Amino acid sequence: MTTAEMASTFGEMLVFDHMIQQQSDPSVRFAMRMRKMADTIATVFRQVALNRFEDAIHTARREQGELSADQMAAYWLQTQRAMFGDSLTIRDEYGLWWSNISHFVSMYGYVYGYAFGELLVWALHARYKQAPEGFADRYLDVLRAGGSDWPHKILAPLGVDLQDPQFWHEGLDLLDAFIAAMEEDAAHLNK
Repeated sequence: MTTAEMASTFGEMLVFDHMIQQQSDPSVRFAMRMRKMADTIATVFRQVALNRFEDAIHTARREQGELSADQMAAYWLQTQRAMFGDSLTIRDEYGLWWSNISHFVSMYGYVYGYAFGELLVWALHARYKQAPEGFADRYLDVLRAGGSDWPHKILAPLGVDLQDPQFWHEGLDLLDAFIAAMEEDAAHLNK
């Protein structure tokens, strides 16, 4: 399940990379990067907040029994407010919004896979950029494996150790470089 989002997200990253390289207009590059950054932030932070909600309600259900709509709303508001902090005022009326997300009913436990997949792809993309030779063949082997084994075993042909913080930092470093490029594009807009 955790690698299910990898194929589409990595493909999107490759297409984005190609498109941004073809674009010479800094204002268009800036807009493209802003959209990509917004998508990345939404995927990572939003899905983690959704996962925290899932964990909270299922833990409470195991400990307390059936939860009321008001209890579910309280957990929803708590996790959403934690995500946004004081940058946004979330009104109590937003408390039932969780019911619009079908994953909580039909695919419990899946939403963390979106955040994992996004961060995984940033790190894999960093690896690809550092050492493209043979990467495509190894990556295709990973895709062929599908969900047939544990993620750490499936990703091993790419030299990935999911327990190694350095692997994840490679992706975060690429994200930092992405932000720096976005800032450079923005500087050209002000001239």
